Amino acid sequence: MSYTLGILDQSPIIEDATNEQALQNTVALAQKAEQLGYSRFWVSEHHHTDTLAGTSPEVLVSYLLAKTKTINIGSGGVMLQHYSPFKVAENFHVLASLEPGRVDLGIGKAPGGLPLSTKALQYGTINKGEDFEQRLTFLQHLLEDAVPVEHALHGVQATPIPKVKPSLFLLGASPQSATLAGKLGISFVFARFINSDLEVLKEASEAYRTHHPKGHFAISIAALAAPTKEEAQDLVGDQKITKVHLASGRSLTLNSVELAEKFGQESGETFTVQQYDADILYGTPEDIKEKLDVYHTQYQIDEFILHTPVLKAVERERSFELLSPVNLHLQQKETVR
Repeated sequence: MSYTLGILDQSPIIEDATNEQALQNTVALAQKAEQLGYSRFWVSEHHHTDTLAGTSPEVLVSYLLAKTKTINIGSGGVMLQHYSPFKVAENFHVLASLEPGRVDLGIGKAPGGLPLSTKALQYGTINKGEDFEQRLTFLQHLLEDAVPVEHALHGVQATPIPKVKPSLFLLGASPQSATLAGKLGISFVFARFINSDLEVLKEASEAYRTHHPKGHFAISIAALAAPTKEEAQDLVGDQKITKVHLASGRSLTLNSVELAEKFGQESGETFTVQQYDADILYGTPEDIKEKLDVYHTQYQIDEFILHTPVLKAVERERSFELLSPVNLHLQQKETVR
């Protein structure tokens, strides 16, 4: 089938690992992913947490680029509401100048943490994320070295200008985000491990293709492979997705009920917390490939970025090995640039 496979790694701190060990595990997994034929390896941004070590994707990306040779490395993603688009463009232009053709810039809209860490990130400023589309558009202009004449900052350049610009992706979990990516003509990644509603995925795919028929539409999907379906099911267990729903209409996904309640309390809004069954694709490699093939055809998906939320190091790495393009004998397409 004509789709590619990538990996999203959140640098989980599992099995009593230290922060240092968790980050070194991410390095080792990126190197393994390169050997196994994965198209790209992304790292995430989460703040003020003792379960994930990945707080600064732009720093981790630079280290991973130095420790690998061919695989695309990127952010999944940089949470743009906290940062100057100009500085983000500078950071990734430096990376793209050092490793031409291997740098991905995935952009996310979520805060990546609780309100307290958001306040710390935006200390001295106030940004509720309401200008996200404006920020993303300006970032795209900076990456293309094409800030329009009518823009207040026309003439500015995010130097150094690389010969091969970083690939820009928007991460989201709604048709609205897919529409924005399509209108801007950039790649889109639907976060299915956050929103498992297949009707929403269908709407997102159709919205994206309406505006960008030949664009790159990917989904990040929770998946776990094992030698038998029974073992995979046992490893997945009874995992839940926890969401906090705020009075303002925002909904955010957290790792636990405790964190969701804490988020609600720190937000200053009235809120509700709900748990849903985690939709994790599990089984043998053949079981999972069969499902990916169906998704590829049904929703016009160009790439699957695998997220494996299992807190057992050996079994987690084995899953990536079992699902690798090399093991599944996938005919890899050229990685999107």
